[in-house]
Formats: sequence, C-alpha cells, structure tokens
Amino acid sequence: MPQLTVDGATLTYDDEGPRDSAEVPLVLVHGWTANRHRWDHQTAHFAERRRVVRLDLRGHGDSSGAGVRTIAELAADVLALLDHLEIERCVLVGHSMGGMIAQTITLAHPERVERLVLVNSISRMTYSRGRGLLMAASTLVPYKLFVATNIQRAFAPGYPRAEIREYIRASAATPREVVMTLYGAMRAFDVLDRLGEIRTPTLLVHGYHDIQLPVTQMLRMAKACPDAVVRIIDAGHELPVERPAELTAAIDSFVTAPAAA
Repeated sequence: MPQLTVDGATLTYDDEGPRDSAEVPLVLVHGWTANRHRWDHQTAHFAERRRVVRLDLRGHGDSSGAGVRTIAELAADVLALLDHLEIERCVLVGHSMGGMIAQTITLAHPERVERLVLVNSISRMTYSRGRGLLMAASTLVPYKLFVATNIQRAFAPGYPRAEIREYIRASAATPREVVMTLYGAMRAFDVLDRLGEIRTPTLLVHGYHDIQLPVTQMLRMAKACPDAVVRIIDAGHELPVERPAELTAAIDSFVTAPAAA
C-alpha cells in the first residue's frame, strides 16, 4: 500500500489504472467513518481505462493521524496527495463527508476539477428544532452505540444485516476523537450560498431513502446549482455499496457525456 506523510498523518492510498490514458484521473473520496474500500466497485470499473486514485482519509481505514478539526483540513490532505501524484486536474467524486471535501476543493481550486460528482452529500445540514436536539443528545450515548446507530440508519430497509454489522465494526475502529470531531465539522459545514460559484459540470446523485442526509436537502443544492445533473437511486445513504452497479453507471454516463457548450 503506497503511503504519504502529510502534517503528521500517514495517508494510505491506491493509485490504479493506466497512466497514459487520455482521460483525466478519477479521484474518489469516502465519507465519515468509512475507508477507500467503499469504492471497490467503482475502482474496478474505471481503472480499466483511466487512472483512479482513492485514499483513506486522515484517521480512517489504514491512514493514521488525528487532530483534524475541519472539512477544509481534510481537503488540504487530498490536495497534498494530488500534488504528490502530480495530478493537476481530475474528475472528483465524493460520498457524504467526502462530497463536502470535494465541494471545498472545487470552490477553492476550480481549475483542478474537470467534473464534480457528489454522492449522498449536501452543502448545508438543516434540521427542525426537534431533530437538532435529538442529534445533539445522540453524542451523549456510549461511543459504540453512537456509531452503530448512525451506521444502521445509513442503509435502506432490507440491506443484509450481516453486512451492516461489518460496516459498523469497521466504523467503530475509527478513533473516537476523529469520529466525534468530524461529526461536529459536518454539522458546521455550510457552502450552500456559494454553490452558484461552481461552474464545473456537476452530478448530484442521491439515495431516495437516505435519512442521514435527506434527498430534500440535496434538492436545495440542485436549486442553487441549476445546471447540475440530478440522479435519484432507490437506496439509502450508502449508495457506493448498496447499489454499486447503478452508481457506477450514473458516474460513467456523466463523465463520458460531451461537455455542454
């Protein structure tokens, strides 16, 4: 596993596919408590014809490091990896928190993103008063219960329980400091009023049954970014693994479509 040291963290990543492809590299960024293997299906498909890079974010998966406080700091890690790999321009794909990272990079460095794909991600978390109080209270329960409850809710009804238990186990292995700090960072993330600045071709793809980040919140993004392509898939929050083939097909169709004039 190749690794890169950035500001005290060791980032583990995969760099696959042909380097001489005429297509720009695809960069995949996973979400909160997850790891780069969320993208196994997409990596296998796209690496047949283009370079594909995916990483474990700081404190996740096989990457070390803690102390990260903001989405912007995670975005800086991704940019450091792209610089290390000499990738000047890419198709940037982010799931959930990874989509927040992707938005941050695109707003700060639009010249580096040829196309943007946001999977089950939002630009601003909006809750009723009751829902906000419930989320705040959830941080007071034992850590493993907090993680298990959030991961269980991420999957649409009917997803195999044995597989969900494996995702819970992997998520609970993420250091508590990382999980809880980034939970707060996601709740504080807000770039909705800046989405109109994004001129990069954008795909918004979301699970219809997502109760973690409801589809209605994604539709606010579509309103703020009217030229974006919107796809709704019959799944929950974990689209990359709940409906991997459908998500891969949606991304493939988007990245291979001719750019609008």
